[in-house]
Amino acid sequence: MSLVIGFAEQLSRALYRLDRKEYGHNLSDGAFLYTRAAVVAAGRTVFDSVLQDPTVFTPYATDPTWVELLLYTPDRAYKRITGEEWDRNTRYSFESCSNIEGWAGLG
Repeated sequence: MSLVIGFAEQLSRALYRLDRKEYGHNLSDGAFLYTRAAVVAAGRTVFDSVLQDPTVFTPYATDPTWVELLLYTPDRAYKRITGEEWDRNTRYSFESCSNIEGWAGLG
């Protein structure tokens, strides 16, 4: 079970780190969430590149890869292991615009 919880925490943290105005100011909340998930699914190299250079995010936003199922992977794994629904409560929220510092100064 610790692997499932650890994965949920890492996924939420990665999505939270990408929740910044320079990436999502022109996207709807849903499109922004799915685009961030696509960046995470692309792997560590892409993720780190986006953090270093926001322009690397642009292709993911203009040609979205739908990886919505990635968001629910920990919940499905938890249910498969325990047979119960999981009321996931990670340290970081992956919802769009939840990173207050990342959106500071948006006017």
